[in-house]
Amino acid sequence: MPWDSIKLNDGTQIPSIGFGTWTLGNGQNVIDQVDQAISLGFSHVDTAQSYRNEVEAGKAIRESGLAREEIYVTTKYSGLDGLDIETSIQNSLANLGISYVDLYLIHHPRLATPDIPTAWAKMEALQKKGFAKSIGVSNFGVEDLKILLASAKIKPVANQILWHPYVYAQQAPILEFSKQNDIVIEGYSTLIPITRSPGGPVDKPLSEIAERLDATPDQILLAWAKAKGVVVVTTSSKESRLKGYQRAGDLKLTASDISAIDSAGAEGAKRSTARVFVRRAAVAALAVAAALRVLTYFEIL
Repeated sequence: MPWDSIKLNDGTQIPSIGFGTWTLGNGQNVIDQVDQAISLGFSHVDTAQSYRNEVEAGKAIRESGLAREEIYVTTKYSGLDGLDIETSIQNSLANLGISYVDLYLIHHPRLATPDIPTAWAKMEALQKKGFAKSIGVSNFGVEDLKILLASAKIKPVANQILWHPYVYAQQAPILEFSKQNDIVIEGYSTLIPITRSPGGPVDKPLSEIAERLDATPDQILLAWAKAKGVVVVTTSSKESRLKGYQRAGDLKLTASDISAIDSAGAEGAKRSTARVFVRRAAVAALAVAAALRVLTYFEIL
C-alpha cells in the first residue's frame, strides 16, 4: 500500500491516511461515502461524537464485509450534551456498533474538565478497560501537552491538529514537541489552500511540482504532509479524488519541493491577506466549535 502504517508509542499501528466524516453531515449520504472510501482502500475511518454521524459510519464499517481488525476506527470525546468521558465512550461504541475503538481522542483541551490531568486519567482508565486500544488528543498546543505529560501514566499516541502550509509555521512547534515525545501528529484540513483559499502563494510551487510529477496539486499537498510525518485525515465524495489521494502516497517530494511549499506557506502567513487564509481554514475547523458550543473562534487556531 502506498500509505504505510505508522507505529505508535503504545506498540499499535495507525494507517497514515484516514477518511474523515467531519463535513459529511448525517443520513444515507454518510453511509454511502464511508462505504465508498472503504471499498477504495481506506482502512482508517475518523469520526467524532460532535459530528453526529457515528451511527452511519458504524453501519458502513459493519457492512463493509471486512473483519473488525481490518478497519481502524477513531472517534472523539466532544463533551456533547454535557456527558462525561465515561458515558460518552459507551454511547460512541453503541452508535458505532462495535466493542472498542482503535483510537479515542479528547477533541479539544477546553473539554478536559475539570482539568487536563483529571480528564486524562479517565482516558487512561477506559483504555485499561479495553474500550479504546489507544488514546490521544486533538487541538492541543505545546503547553496543553506539557500539562498532560506531567501527570500521565500513559502517553497520548496522537494529537490531531489543523495542518496545511499556511499554518505550518504556527503549528511547527507542536510537531517538534510531539516528535520529541513520540506523539504522532494527525493533520486535518490539509487541502484548505486549494479548496477554500486558492490564489495564495502556495499555488505556484504546488502547480510546478504537480506538473513535474504528473500529479495534481491536492496530491502534492497530501504528499507534503506525509513528508512531515503527519497522518492525513481527509475526505471527498468523488471516487476519482479518493483514488488520487491514495496515489499521493507514492509521490516522492524532494527536499527542495518541501522547502518551496514551506516558504510559500510562510509568505502567505506574513501577507496582509494571511488572516483571510487562516480564518477560512478555521471556519472549516469551527464546525467542531459550533457542535461543541464551548469553543471560541481563536481557540482552534
